[in-house]
Amino acid sequence: MPEFWINMGPQHPMTHGLWNMKVKVDGETVTDAKPEIGYLHRGYEKIMEVREFQKNVVLTDRLCYVSSITWSHAYCLAVEKMMGIETPERGQWIRVVALELQRIASHLMWLAAYGPDLGLLTGLLWALRERELFLDLIQLMSGARMNQNYPRVGGVRNDLPDNFEAMCRRSIEHFLEKVNNEYQRVFQESKVFHMRTEGVGKISAAEAIDWGVTGPNLRACGVNVDLRRLDPYEVYEEIDFEPQVWHDGGAGDSYARFVCRFNELRESCQIILQALEKMPKTGAYRVKAPRRAEGEGYAKTEDSRGEALFYVIGDGDDRPYRVKIRSPVFCTMAATPIMLRGNKLADSVAILGSVDVCVGEMDK
Repeated sequence: MPEFWINMGPQHPMTHGLWNMKVKVDGETVTDAKPEIGYLHRGYEKIMEVREFQKNVVLTDRLCYVSSITWSHAYCLAVEKMMGIETPERGQWIRVVALELQRIASHLMWLAAYGPDLGLLTGLLWALRERELFLDLIQLMSGARMNQNYPRVGGVRNDLPDNFEAMCRRSIEHFLEKVNNEYQRVFQESKVFHMRTEGVGKISAAEAIDWGVTGPNLRACGVNVDLRRLDPYEVYEEIDFEPQVWHDGGAGDSYARFVCRFNELRESCQIILQALEKMPKTGAYRVKAPRRAEGEGYAKTEDSRGEALFYVIGDGDDRPYRVKIRSPVFCTMAATPIMLRGNKLADSVAILGSVDVCVGEMDK
């Protein structure tokens, strides 16, 4: 049988967004692949250059619609470095809580989508059920369930409500019980789940580094790179936590990518609890930022999907002169042909679902 190309998209359920993966098959075996993106390109970097610094926060929220706070925070961090202002201590702790709540909500959205990819509908129902708890907390904090528009240049939009800490602790306690029992049984103790993911979609550490893969997808290859630990921002250096890295022989397969994200759910809960304990109970949560600025600001943060980067240049006006955004998913997508080659066509669903794609930030 001759080789031929198949389009898995642009609206295939496995794509987790509007993009297309062309796969070349020989029978049932994938021999090559070509990712096709750009369906959602909105020209964000140029749009941000004609809007005032603070007004760009609402745009950065929409870079990744399931991890809004992490992207608006990265932008604010870059602008703050350019302006030479420092967020008050309480504002930094609040940001850490918001970032980790968003990380959990983002990972649960990925887990909810990954379950049906492998025929596990229960995973979808359970992950979305618990995600609602964290969206409730984010809404209590920011007033919105999606595109929260919470970080600001100089801090955060508003302080935490009085009942936030108690609700947060109660939700985390409930969630950890579900993760350690129900989630553990349906995913990690499932023989079918192991068969669909172990040894499937492998990429070596050297290949991942060459292609610029970061975040959980890189740590699944055994590479201990987490910007919260290696290049701390806000108050992460005052928090005791361990980056989740695959240590069992640098697998770099779909199962290792699953395990790293699954373990990060627990680790983020511990970070939040520590932040609530160490956070100053009083104090400012925001400082007033100047309208105009000149200079350069560069910030990189550990987004749910890898290294998010903003580079902002100001020329003394009230809006950026230039903005550059580095998307972790864009680099990961370039490496997916390596993961697909040599696997079966049916495995492509398990492989591409495991890398956690968000097309909004990839296309910008």
